[in-house]
Amino acid sequence: MSKKEKPISKPIKKSIIQKDKEIVKEFKLNDENAIPFLFEYGKKNKENKVRITTGYGSIDIELFNDTPYHRANFIYLIKNKYFQGEYFHRVVKDFIIQGGNSDNISTSKKRRKIGRYLLPPDTKKGYKHHRGILSMPSSEIENPYKLASPYEFFIVQKKDGAYHLDKNYTAFGKVIKGMNVVDLISNLETDKREWPLDNVRFNIEIIE
Repeated sequence: MSKKEKPISKPIKKSIIQKDKEIVKEFKLNDENAIPFLFEYGKKNKENKVRITTGYGSIDIELFNDTPYHRANFIYLIKNKYFQGEYFHRVVKDFIIQGGNSDNISTSKKRRKIGRYLLPPDTKKGYKHHRGILSMPSSEIENPYKLASPYEFFIVQKKDGAYHLDKNYTAFGKVIKGMNVVDLISNLETDKREWPLDNVRFNIEIIE
């Protein structure tokens, strides 16, 4: 409360305080509130450089400011520690490495806490899927509008780019340091699901 505000003349009942706490605690993102929320969140949280730390080394990424919802979403998930201890669950040699989605119960719990929502594509900014581009995959549900799965991301490892992905997936950042780490991960042996036999866990932190 600021000094200019008048104090409340009557004491607030504990039950009301508890109710307010529950309301805040139960806030979840959904398809209706995600874009308005991320619009405001992005204005207050302007960080655009992050670091993915793995057992193979670190990957530094610059997020594009003109893909605002995807940048804000990524920062929001990082600050809510969603990516802590997650995996690169899909590795395709000479194509991409993809992370953020696993069948772990802990991952499902984190998703339930944050909410269930999709992001609209933002593909008209002119970004192409060059080597080193950070992009967001479409949801696995029936999805003619290519709505993005907000909890996942992939990095293009293909040396000559993956331009067939343009206009279908939103590029929202680029690797600025650590492509050698991306290359190392992309060459790991995988099972039939394209999951690395040597689990690649990672954490993501904001560096700027």
